[in-house]
Amino acid sequence: MSDTPIYDIENLHLSFPDLAHKPLLGPALRVEILKGISLSIAKGDVVGIVGGSGSGKSTLGRAMIRLLEPDSGAIRFDGQDITHLDEDALRPLRRRFQMIFQDPMSSLNPRRTVGAIIAGPLRLQGVDRVSARVDQALDHVGLPRAFRTRYPHELSGGQRQRVGIARAIATEPDFILADEIVSGLDVSSQAQVLNLLEQLVQELGLTLAFISHDLSVIRRLCRHTLVLYRGEVVEYRETQALFDAPQAAYTRELLDAIPLPDLEQVWD
Repeated sequence: MSDTPIYDIENLHLSFPDLAHKPLLGPALRVEILKGISLSIAKGDVVGIVGGSGSGKSTLGRAMIRLLEPDSGAIRFDGQDITHLDEDALRPLRRRFQMIFQDPMSSLNPRRTVGAIIAGPLRLQGVDRVSARVDQALDHVGLPRAFRTRYPHELSGGQRQRVGIARAIATEPDFILADEIVSGLDVSSQAQVLNLLEQLVQELGLTLAFISHDLSVIRRLCRHTLVLYRGEVVEYRETQALFDAPQAAYTRELLDAIPLPDLEQVWD
């Protein structure tokens, strides 16, 4: 793992319009979701992002890959300020940061075959040798190349999530955001997907940010853990140290509220 940060985020603020309380006249008030977030992620790291509902986990992730526009602050990706780049400027960078979505069924177009789904981002980026890259992506995630002609409804939940992972890695990204990607899978499928992610991080030199409410998953997979509470960072440390001796009161409450299973029994 390199000490050079792939992400350097400084004093990031992001808000949404409060449409539930919109005044009759004038613009809606805004609700601040991220409140001065600062963090650095080293190349090759695997960072867990945890926190309660409404803590800003998914908002932070989507801001990092510029699916959301921050109000202020700075997001630097591999040394380049991408905070307020327009879509034309972002387009060549899109292949370098990808996302795996929570629900593979809703994130995969049911009318397209697996091969077409994986090829989609490659064609958008004008990549050469699309067919060979699709086959390579399927190989990486452990799916037969014959699956190219199948449709999402013909696959199991774990297989669909592997297709989502294949689509994300097909562009050969440097960074992947995984948002609650095993929450809908059974324990056996969860273990297989997590083992696959660990393998891909090593083989492809990926940097991974993993959003999850499941602390056993975070402890199993992530080298560092970021704890958010109401849009603020309360703790960001090496994962084992954080679990062994949490420093923030909220982190202790979070750990105490969710019993952690014996990881060797669950994942091995």
